[in-house]
Amino acid sequence: MPTIEFEGETIEANTGDDLRGTLLDAGLTTHNGKAQYTNCRGNGICGTCAVEIVEGEVADPTEKELRRLKLPPHSPDSELRLACQLPIEDDLVVRKHPGYWGQKVEHDDS
Repeated sequence: MPTIEFEGETIEANTGDDLRGTLLDAGLTTHNGKAQYTNCRGNGICGTCAVEIVEGEVADPTEKELRRLKLPPHSPDSELRLACQLPIEDDLVVRKHPGYWGQKVEHDDS
């Protein structure tokens, strides 16, 4: 059974379940601020559940996910993933960044 590390919590997950739903079931959210109430409920169209996969193996993004990540404020170069479109296959370490869409990735310039 894979484990997910997110915001200081470690939870167990079922292989094949989506990351967003798994985190929500554990009382955690991939949405910042008002996006908790104004998201697309896992349909892959709003982009507010974008997260960074810090560690772990994940499947390649689907066409649906890529379409959304190509639209502002996201960028296909950001390496963010939509938690609602991401099936859990491995242990993961996940980070949520600031911003309504979680798009404000801070880069270490050192």
